[in-house]
Amino acid sequence: MINEKIIDPSSIVVVGGSDDLFKPGGKILKNILDGNYAGDLFVVNPRREIVQGVRSYMDIRDIPEPDLAIIAISAKYCYETVDILAREKNTKAFIIISAGFSEAGEEGRKLEERIAGLISSTGGTLIGPNCIGVVTSAYHGVFTTPVPKLSVNGCDFVSASGSTALFIIESAIPKGLCFSSVFSVGNCAQTGVEEILEYWDLTYEPGKSSPVKLIYVENIPNPDKFLHHASSLIHKGCRIAAIKAGTTEAGSRAAFSHTGALASSDSAVQALFRKAGIVRCFGREELTTVASVFMHNPLKGRNIAIITHAGGPAVMLTDALVAGGMNIPELNETEQNELLSMMNPGASAVNPVDMIATATNEQLDKVIEYVDKKLPQIDGMSVIFGNNGLNDMTEIYDLLDQKIRDCDKPLFPILPSISSSYKELSYFLDKGRVNFPDEVVLGKALANVANTPFPAGEEIFLESIDVPRIRKIIDKATPGYLEPTTIQELLKAANIPVVKEAVIREKNELTAFAEKIGFPLALKVVGPVHKSDVGGVTLNIKSRKHLEAEFSRMMQINDVRAVSVQRMHYGTELFIGAKYEPGFGHIILCGLGGIFVEVLGDTSSGLAPLTFNEAYSMIRSLKAYRIIKGTRGKPGINQDRFAEIIVRLSSLLRFATEIKEMDLNPLIGNSEDITVVDARIRIEK
Repeated sequence: MINEKIIDPSSIVVVGGSDDLFKPGGKILKNILDGNYAGDLFVVNPRREIVQGVRSYMDIRDIPEPDLAIIAISAKYCYETVDILAREKNTKAFIIISAGFSEAGEEGRKLEERIAGLISSTGGTLIGPNCIGVVTSAYHGVFTTPVPKLSVNGCDFVSASGSTALFIIESAIPKGLCFSSVFSVGNCAQTGVEEILEYWDLTYEPGKSSPVKLIYVENIPNPDKFLHHASSLIHKGCRIAAIKAGTTEAGSRAAFSHTGALASSDSAVQALFRKAGIVRCFGREELTTVASVFMHNPLKGRNIAIITHAGGPAVMLTDALVAGGMNIPELNETEQNELLSMMNPGASAVNPVDMIATATNEQLDKVIEYVDKKLPQIDGMSVIFGNNGLNDMTEIYDLLDQKIRDCDKPLFPILPSISSSYKELSYFLDKGRVNFPDEVVLGKALANVANTPFPAGEEIFLESIDVPRIRKIIDKATPGYLEPTTIQELLKAANIPVVKEAVIREKNELTAFAEKIGFPLALKVVGPVHKSDVGGVTLNIKSRKHLEAEFSRMMQINDVRAVSVQRMHYGTELFIGAKYEPGFGHIILCGLGGIFVEVLGDTSSGLAPLTFNEAYSMIRSLKAYRIIKGTRGKPGINQDRFAEIIVRLSSLLRFATEIKEMDLNPLIGNSEDITVVDARIRIEK
């Protein structure tokens, strides 16, 4: 647990403080002084009695007892320093800026562990080492600049990287984004991102604590703890956005299934974030833009009105929103005519509402008011207004400030004139507002927020799932790949629809089964893992002669033990897979099936057990969602059924943890139903 002395110390010592502002100890001291720290402040410097106007002690044993020690000296001197402070001075909070620990090699790692162990044994809290420090409302304990503007309504921010924390702050400041606290946790010797999340969760007070949390993380050693506290915070009213860096793998692992090839630590992270309700971002601008979206009231739907005096940005914003699954609904004739009466000739009110360049402050006021009060189908609006030399921008920004405050619907201002209207824009930001200088980045952020589901509940869907039967099948099964008949039994126990099939070893059995179910048929080999690679799949067989010929050919293929005969199904090929990821549990993937899962790699992931909301979110986040939904007059697939199968599979996995890899590929889907036509399952015991 985080010691409160890290948050609000009554006294601070800067060990290694100096007059040199180009050294960490000197710059930290200056930032603390510039931040008007109200407590007692000391310095330890063996060569100075006064440092930046602050009393300096040559020996750490001579200082009064400090609540917090910020240490900026060589790594080799840190243990002795910490030992004196922790054991003799009763110091309970430590920030070690110094590098040269675990990031430098084994010797550094051992030293880091000794220091962390010492601090923990005395009930203290350690931030770092190898970090830029901490910023709270009480003190500015960092050596970097700029120090962000602090506000109780700002963001709480934790970063595993000090430089990245600084660059994210640099991205936030021009947008007007404020912070409540900043934690740079460095090597996380004792306190990592999970511990900061835990502190935020356990101390959260609605109306007092910051409702916006930002995270930059490179490693998640405790996914369960991360999930628990993140989802708990969101349930309490917080909104969280995070970057997880280090998502690619340098090499490829041997994989025996599509899922094994596609599932990775990154898909596990994606699944974790989805379950927690965290908006995942992939860069600084995206993170700070999402945070700026969080500073507005949440959208209650996906219908956006765009109000602009410039056509091009409105078109780009429309494209970005629609690509992300948002809607720009066309206004009806009556609505258009009423809006046109408020604007100059040449304006357009289809949506986007283009007021053209000659739009005035008064016209903008009327249009915003109409969209807010008279268009119930609209959930939110974005106003694009730059300086074209025809308006007093201070008046425009005053109006937008008022409208953001008074409108029932959230209003997102896109104010691109960051150079020509710098003074006026600064005036707007000083009112506590944020700006979105780029319409495309905003469009993507709004869609990202809308597409992130609320944290899932803990319940497991059990309707028509025969758990005892599932366990009986798994208990009897031999480790390795399950036989087709066993897979059929297992899926049926979870009430997942499977195609009628028979595993055939003799030609006479083949013809008898064919006559029973009728043509056309599909024939697939049993034995080889990748059937298509060995020529082991033949579809749309329409005659007995063709059937027997393919059977004879397939039985000559190496490692083929039998063939599977199925009635042909027609529709869109889909894919659902699962893989056990240590520390995370089962990761479930979905996407288009057949060869598309390999060629496109377009999958989304979820962490079992899944709720229906999570399953729908996975489906809608696919790039191929337009195909699933139906496009250009072609019917889509039954999304409710697709989501149900995903949820049923996740429930199956909770009671069959021995399953390590699973491919349902393909499932054949249409507007009516979805059926599993091929599956591969590997278990370990």
